[in-house]
Amino acid sequence: MADIFFCEIIENKELTDAVYSITVKNRNLALSSGPGQFLHIKCGEARLLRRPISICNVRKDTVNFVFEVKGEGTKWLSRRTNGQSLNILGPLGNGYNLPDGKLIVVGGGVGTPPMLFAAGSAKQKATAILGFRSADRIILVDEFKSVCSKVYVTTDDGSEGIHGAVTKPLEELLKSGQYQTVISCGQHLMQKAVADLCELYGVPCQVSLEERMGCGIGACLVCACAVKNNDDSIKMNRVCLDGPVFNANEVVW
Repeated sequence: MADIFFCEIIENKELTDAVYSITVKNRNLALSSGPGQFLHIKCGEARLLRRPISICNVRKDTVNFVFEVKGEGTKWLSRRTNGQSLNILGPLGNGYNLPDGKLIVVGGGVGTPPMLFAAGSAKQKATAILGFRSADRIILVDEFKSVCSKVYVTTDDGSEGIHGAVTKPLEELLKSGQYQTVISCGQHLMQKAVADLCELYGVPCQVSLEERMGCGIGACLVCACAVKNNDDSIKMNRVCLDGPVFNANEVVW
């Protein structure tokens, strides 16, 4: 159940040039958090709107989140130090429905972190496909290797791992017929391509959508997205409240 927590920072680590990993300590927040949910973090007293950031991982009494510096709010957050406190509203949103069978997790760029929590929570060891622009953008590979049976890394420029998109190794895995579900998070076009492949091979797919958010609790309607009803009519849902995770076949891409 969502609540406001005041959480002590116990680690702030720079992963790449603009990507940071912060771990906070709060047992109640950790116990209530699930894979695919997100936190709404207050970034300084001068900024009214909180910043939504996916949960990357949870331990017994700690919660980790990874984010990219994109503006003044996330810049403020990146400069916090150990021992300081963060005002966090969460956990928010509906997360992934993890299957009993074999699972593929697909992450792209800063959409990669929430896949770690999902992979670590899977009932069987998951297979991970992680896509990045280039080698200097790669994050969390060792962490994925510690919880997954296999990890594939792709880069757009071929500087490390498989040259090309995440769909290249994904299609080979789907052809095997061994996997029951695919879950993903990342850039819109990447997730559409993942969803299209899953539809082609008849494998259920869940996607985590990214939209600008205001309140984080469904009141302001800033994060509205189009989804299909059972009769193929279109309705508008709220990513923060009805998602951020949706069945891919419901999304109007």
